[in-house]
Amino acid sequence: MDKAIAVLGLTNVSKKITLKHVGWAILALKLAIAGYFIYLLVEGFRTNAFEFGERFLWFILAGFVAQLIDGALGMAYGVSCTSLLLWLGIPPKFASASVHTSEIFTTGVSGLSHIRFDNIDKRLFFQIVVTGSIGAVIGAYFISDLFDGDLVKPFISFYLLLLGVYLLYKAFKKRQDKPKKMKHTPLLAFAGGLLDAIGGGGWGPIVTSNLLSRGNSPRHTIGTVNTAEFFVTYFATAVFIFVLGVQHLEIVLGLIIGGVIAAPLGAYIASRINQRLLLILVGVLVVISSGWGIFAALSF
Repeated sequence: MDKAIAVLGLTNVSKKITLKHVGWAILALKLAIAGYFIYLLVEGFRTNAFEFGERFLWFILAGFVAQLIDGALGMAYGVSCTSLLLWLGIPPKFASASVHTSEIFTTGVSGLSHIRFDNIDKRLFFQIVVTGSIGAVIGAYFISDLFDGDLVKPFISFYLLLLGVYLLYKAFKKRQDKPKKMKHTPLLAFAGGLLDAIGGGGWGPIVTSNLLSRGNSPRHTIGTVNTAEFFVTYFATAVFIFVLGVQHLEIVLGLIIGGVIAAPLGAYIASRINQRLLLILVGVLVVISSGWGIFAALSF
């Protein structure tokens, strides 16, 4: 896979593209999708399709909490947000669709914030963003038109549980190993994007956790994976919108407002927090979220 990337000339292209270009690309794509959502919102207000009440404030809170976790730890927006929406009584299919749609906006702001705080490893970014997006598009098509992603969730959760335990072991070791050379990173990103779209989440836990387990810098790994997630989410959601359409816009709007407010704060926390502590927090988060995924799968 690494050789394939080289053949495509992405290595040379990445040398010419700066992080400023990446930021402008995020802004351009956000404006394009924002125009479509503005149209949907205008139509919704015209037909009185929205209900703004106490539940709307809970949607904002859910988006804030989920994005704060994701921005600071590089993962778990989908897991956190979906869990909160289910707790609020939102049906699973609408919760999942709303989370994927809102992530376009929250990951964009989070990515720009990580660029601002210099949390990006440029070389790593280009190793994961292309194949990750391709995997997400394929996964989104599969889950939209071919099969149920719930079938693979227990297996992903079990894998992540073992990986989370390993991260905690790495964090509490007295002697830290030297960073390992990154191998097959584009393939890892492809798998992360594919499973994220199919299973309703997992880009951060799969890609971030694997990269951290190799001894990479938590700050730059989290910032880079979080920024690449915008493109992964964007192209996956484009497939979801094309196949399934957009429903329950008031949920999406609440998640976007809360997420946009929390995104800069999460990026700032990632740039300031102790890296060993950050690794411990990531490990604990992976264990909790994957353990919950296994429990939920066995409950049905």
